[in-house]
Amino acid sequence: MENVTLNVQGMSCGHCVKAIEGSVGTLEGVNEVKVNLEAAQVEVSFNESQVSVDKIKETIDDQGYDVV
Repeated sequence: MENVTLNVQGMSCGHCVKAIEGSVGTLEGVNEVKVNLEAAQVEVSFNESQVSVDKIKETIDDQGYDVV
């Protein structure tokens, strides 16, 4: 398992958490998603052979948030 912490702008509430955890969590190969609103970070545990960091970033971006 690989772990990555992404800095994400635009998250402000529980809906944001659910949107990101829901969309990223459904990607094949993603094991766990944790959103930290205060730190503006998303931690993802995933299998690198099944999903790329770029795909995870793209999925967050598609929800309307900016990965920086």
